[in-house]
Amino acid sequence: MSHQDKALVKSFIWVFAVLIAAAVIFYVVASFVTNGSDSEGPNERWQAKVEENIAPVGQVNVGAVPAAGSGAGAAAPAAARSGEQVYNTACMACHSTGVAGAPKVGDKAAWEARAQKGIDGLLSTAINGLNAMPPRGTCADCSDEELQAAIEHMLTQTGI
Repeated sequence: MSHQDKALVKSFIWVFAVLIAAAVIFYVVASFVTNGSDSEGPNERWQAKVEENIAPVGQVNVGAVPAAGSGAGAAAPAAARSGEQVYNTACMACHSTGVAGAPKVGDKAAWEARAQKGIDGLLSTAINGLNAMPPRGTCADCSDEELQAAIEHMLTQTGI
């Protein structure tokens, strides 16, 4: 082996020995600093915070409806919304601008052709959807009576 090879091996052994010594020192210092806290179990406040963060935000009930007396209290049934309220919250976005072929409120010619179906036919179209209009429009929680009131409101505003 040449002199240069021996010097390289000697340098490698010294660097390796220093790295091993540093690792042992770090291990000893880490053991001293943590003072065996791993054996004591998890921090209770930290564990409570984790439990709070992963707690479910709601429940899914499948099957029978819980009894009225159980839980936080039964919600009172919502009062029926007027046709104008339903129109302003759910129908206006499309029927005020004519989006995707929706008849605009005030466009008598467009509404007269549709009004020939009668209120029951228009209600059926609103419930089942037509072309780009999804079933129940954008008011999935509207009752049939509320949808009918909204249709009557649009017809009234159009002059039909």
